[in-house]
Amino acid sequence: MRVVIAGAGSVGRSIARELIANDHDVTIIDHQPTSMRVAQVPEAEWLLADACELPTLTEAKVDECDVIVAATGDDKANLVISLLAKTEFGVPRTVARVNNPKNEWMFDESWGVDVAVSTPRIMTAMVEEAVSVGDLVKIFTFHQSGADILEITLPADSVLAGQRLGDITWPKDTVLAAIVRGTLPIAPTVDDTLEAGDELLIVTGQESTLTELQALLVGGPATTSPTGPVPTAGHPSPAEQSPAIPPTS
Repeated sequence: MRVVIAGAGSVGRSIARELIANDHDVTIIDHQPTSMRVAQVPEAEWLLADACELPTLTEAKVDECDVIVAATGDDKANLVISLLAKTEFGVPRTVARVNNPKNEWMFDESWGVDVAVSTPRIMTAMVEEAVSVGDLVKIFTFHQSGADILEITLPADSVLAGQRLGDITWPKDTVLAAIVRGTLPIAPTVDDTLEAGDELLIVTGQESTLTELQALLVGGPATTSPTGPVPTAGHPSPAEQSPAIPPTS
């Protein structure tokens, strides 16, 4: 697989090393001479240029790549790179880094983004997952489908503790994908029984509702984390409609 990475910072270089270790061809683009640390990833091709410009992407042969990764520290640049790659070069898959979670709502197919990766959001989810019992935590959102992956640790007083999965009626557009019991991952079957302390990985679609799922799992109302309630339809709240990207001077 051929991959072009825009952004030669620590994130871009780390991605490049992992891909090269898995026998993929990688080209790294950055416009900052100080970022051209070729010796750290000598197996990659390096290009000193602005990835937001069409001639640069042409020189990097983006039209021949399978994936482009927009991994710069600038959300504006990552959106422009993704859009150009998708619309001008027809790149099959674009992956974009989200630096400011308030800008997540823009990282979708309208800007040419197939997969958006928000490090702050992922870290927040991991913190919440580590300390929360009985709270639904959004781990990841698929931007093309709008489906979410949620995690919850089943509390001891859950009405589902001790119940057979085949006897549980799940809300519409909701699928139990996996159970983690201690260190053991379990592929759920109708004959499995839920236990208090189980970590459940749940996939929800556009028509699922957080309130109904929370009531089924815990019996209480939907909870709100510091990052806001878990969205059920993949749309931003009104407060998120204004991008946090500062104007270009």
